[in-house]
Amino acid sequence: MLGEKDLTDIEQVSPEMLEFFLAVREDHPEDSEIKYTSPLVELLVSADRDQLSQSFTEHNYTRGEVIFHEGDEGDTMFLVWAGQVVIVKGSLQSPTILAYRGAGEIFGEMALLEHQPRSASIIALEDTRLLGLSRLNFEQFLRTNPSVSRSIMEVLSARLRRMSEARSSGELSEKRLTQQVSTLQSEKQRLEEVQRLREETTELIIHDLRNPLSAIGISLRMLSLVLPEDILQANSDLFGIAQASTQRLQRLVDSLLEVSRMESGETRFSMSEFELPPLVDELIQRTSILARKGVVVTTNIATDLPAIVADREKIERVMVNMLDNALKYTPENGRISIEMQRKDGSLWVSVADTGPGIPFEDRERIFERFTQGVNLEMKRRGFGLGLAYCRLAVERHGGKIWVEDGEEGMTTRFVFTLPLLPQSDC
Repeated sequence: MLGEKDLTDIEQVSPEMLEFFLAVREDHPEDSEIKYTSPLVELLVSADRDQLSQSFTEHNYTRGEVIFHEGDEGDTMFLVWAGQVVIVKGSLQSPTILAYRGAGEIFGEMALLEHQPRSASIIALEDTRLLGLSRLNFEQFLRTNPSVSRSIMEVLSARLRRMSEARSSGELSEKRLTQQVSTLQSEKQRLEEVQRLREETTELIIHDLRNPLSAIGISLRMLSLVLPEDILQANSDLFGIAQASTQRLQRLVDSLLEVSRMESGETRFSMSEFELPPLVDELIQRTSILARKGVVVTTNIATDLPAIVADREKIERVMVNMLDNALKYTPENGRISIEMQRKDGSLWVSVADTGPGIPFEDRERIFERFTQGVNLEMKRRGFGLGLAYCRLAVERHGGKIWVEDGEEGMTTRFVFTLPLLPQSDC
């Protein structure tokens, strides 16, 4: 049951220090890799609501209060329901600011995984409402929800790993941006440097776009967590459209950053064995809400398909990008056909649609970054990010991807292949 915080031993930072925290916040870089999504919140929302309410305790803090100190013993993770906190290390008289956390974000999660003192201090920057999950309640929650227990542990582990990768990426970008263009020796080198700076500037802009997008996604998840069930049911269609559209925009932003990383060889592939048809069925259900009126999606999947060894997340994004592309350009009462078959030692996957089609001269260029296909009926078919991502991901798996004429009334057919044996160079 939700309860109140213990009001004993409350400490407050000085007004001067609080003003310092607030002033630094305005110029503090957002930790976009962490803030972009709250997968733990999404997993918790998927659990039983009654069990969830019994697992959390409510804690309320006023502006300037110290929630806990570095070195304190702790056994509770916190989810920020409302307000904002700052995470600092060292003395509160001269602290080092690590990060800020707002609504929908978590902190103190290591208390659920280990019996170690707190690694940082947390201070409320404004009146803040928290939901606390103790280690005892967390363990009980995992026992009563075995289907999500492993996923939650993977989320916590991935979150810590992304923090480390984000810091390394930031240091690398800073080092590159300090290089002087004046040291280049030829026109070719200068053009290459301008291109590199343009790409890095684009990535910085995309990181800025992720922050308002993050707020939208977190708000939707928080609403699904706290609104009554009858209100959620009555507005399920609107929530579905909002969530699907937000996820679509998230994938577009992700694709731009991931394309740059794969081109530079910075992306790691996590290979596992899984079956593709069930994943495709799930993606059709998830994305079909964005289809125009009367659009019919059909599948023709061979029954003897074996499991594949691939990076599930990246292959899922390839399929989502191809489905998004087909749904976006298939007119009302149109058709989309998804086929899978085993051929020449590979898995062949195709997505065909009755959209405006792609001219023959554009069929190679559309897989390049920032390239758009031109058509008399539909001048622009995508931004070149999703398809560029598909090409890089498929080729890194040892497969191929191309576009060709459709059959039986279909104007366009995208095809990609994946080898049925694992590729050691991924």
